[in-house]
Amino acid sequence: MTSQDEPDLPLSRTTTEGTASPPGTAGAREWLGLALLALPTILPGLDLTLLHLALPALAADLQPSSVQALWIMDAYGFMIAGFLITMGTLGDRIGRRKLLMMGAAAFAVASALAAFSTSAVMLIAARAVLGVAAATLMPSTLALITNMFADPRQRALGFGIWATMFALGMALGPVVGGVLLEHFWWGAAFLIAVPVVGLLLLLAPVLLPEYRASHVGRLDLASVGLSLAAMLPSVYGIKQVAKDGFGLHPVGAIAMGLAFATLFVRRQQRLADPLLDMSLFANRAFSVALIVLLFGLVAVGGTMLLVTQYLQLVAGFSPLVAGLWMGPPALAMVAAGVTAPLIARRVRPGFVVAGALGLSVAGYLLLTQLDNSASGVAIVVAGFSLAYLGLGTIAALGTDLVVGSAPADKAGSASAMSETVQDLGVSLGIAVLGSLATAIYRRVMLDRMPDHLGHEAQEAVGDSLWAASSVASQLPVGLMEEAQAAFTAGFSTAAMFSAVSVSLLAILAAVSLRHIGVIHGSEPPR
Repeated sequence: MTSQDEPDLPLSRTTTEGTASPPGTAGAREWLGLALLALPTILPGLDLTLLHLALPALAADLQPSSVQALWIMDAYGFMIAGFLITMGTLGDRIGRRKLLMMGAAAFAVASALAAFSTSAVMLIAARAVLGVAAATLMPSTLALITNMFADPRQRALGFGIWATMFALGMALGPVVGGVLLEHFWWGAAFLIAVPVVGLLLLLAPVLLPEYRASHVGRLDLASVGLSLAAMLPSVYGIKQVAKDGFGLHPVGAIAMGLAFATLFVRRQQRLADPLLDMSLFANRAFSVALIVLLFGLVAVGGTMLLVTQYLQLVAGFSPLVAGLWMGPPALAMVAAGVTAPLIARRVRPGFVVAGALGLSVAGYLLLTQLDNSASGVAIVVAGFSLAYLGLGTIAALGTDLVVGSAPADKAGSASAMSETVQDLGVSLGIAVLGSLATAIYRRVMLDRMPDHLGHEAQEAVGDSLWAASSVASQLPVGLMEEAQAAFTAGFSTAAMFSAVSVSLLAILAAVSLRHIGVIHGSEPPR
């Protein structure tokens, strides 16, 4: 969609046989196809948040160890992060619709295995397979949108709707999970994917086009191995930092991941047909959009963690009620994801992104005013809603800039890069902002800890608000309120960090993307 110096014109799309079809206006079949693509787009977000509610019930049933419980939660995300780049490129080679259907079928089978797991090890394995299957869904759906919508305005709107569907899945997770767990056993939370996949497999051959790039070489297995060796230790290290802080093992894992990432990049530069085409990064719009997505998700991902903790541990809401309070921010993201592409038809996308990020900055600044009063919930919901307005905008327009700037035969690879940086952004946000908020909490509580408190209770209160809540009955009057105030102070500091970082992102978007023109309608192929 863009070049480094001036707006690019959209590529004509290529069919399986390699013949070009001129850009045109999408019809009813394409829009129905987009509605169908919403189904696999909702599933990963839904599956991610459903488990948070199901974990206590399945833990009581399967009796996992503490290490197994962590892997039940993390195996899914690790596999998604590790296989996104490979699956995006694989779809370009074997067919995007084919890969989507294969991945969806595997997702349904793995969901059934997870639902009827009889041991923690079986559930961990099922979650790992779910992650690999989910890694096929996101880049396939994004790449298919580029095939279905040649008109730039319609394609941008399609990406906006796609972005809102993933957010809708995450928002619905606590609500759907709460309803299912109230009436059924914990496995029902996984089985919801089965009828969704059944409908997708039935209608995909009718509504979705097939595409595979012509003149591509074989999949380079060495590159696949290097990509896994780069992503898996890096994500593991980031998650461990988020849980336990900086230490030898997580820092070593991150360093190992970066070393393999260097080897991966060097190999891609030497290959005639690389797993990831590094020349894509020469396009300014592609690179800047990835930066905006990465660091925008750092702010949102870390803030999301703190918001959910505030609603449950400070406001005292149940997981279901806390999930319902997350509804208004999700609606704000939906609204931004749909309207941002429409505004970009009259205002340059770089300025739309910068303006939306400016609203996010206002939201983060509002969160710095948080306290433990009755107005705290209103401040959290209002501030996070403004933050989500920026997220919806960058998810829609940022994705369009990343995928639209890539050649047609690299759309799957570009889609995978978009998903990868967003996944890394959330993980980094949880690690960075979570660690910052925890450091502030511990420093505050160090000065407020009573000398007469028992050793076990002291350790819990000094560790985190989660740990303090677990020993609340053992604490003297007023100390739990002190811990909540210390958490709020850490939350406010993290929000200020987000406000500053997102302000810099807004400036970057306005300056570096200002050359991109408004999204026009039908344009000739370049």
